[in-house]
Amino acid sequence: MEIDESEIEELHRKIAFNVKRKRLEKNISQMELALTIGHRSVSTIGKIEAGLENKHYNIETLYKISKVLNINICEFFR
Repeated sequence: MEIDESEIEELHRKIAFNVKRKRLEKNISQMELALTIGHRSVSTIGKIEAGLENKHYNIETLYKISKVLNINICEFFR
């Protein structure tokens, strides 16, 4: 089975979009989210949301974010 790299890129964009959307719905800033999940700065969150430097969330970070936002982790993949 061949996996198209563009599909993977689209998945990363979808996840980043959904994290940002849910974060904004909960009225949580990038800084607040970053600090709550254990990051010392907002730069990683900002780069992922902006699609910069090929940065992506890993599963542990998505799990932590889902807990902070009080949502099911599956919401990020829809």
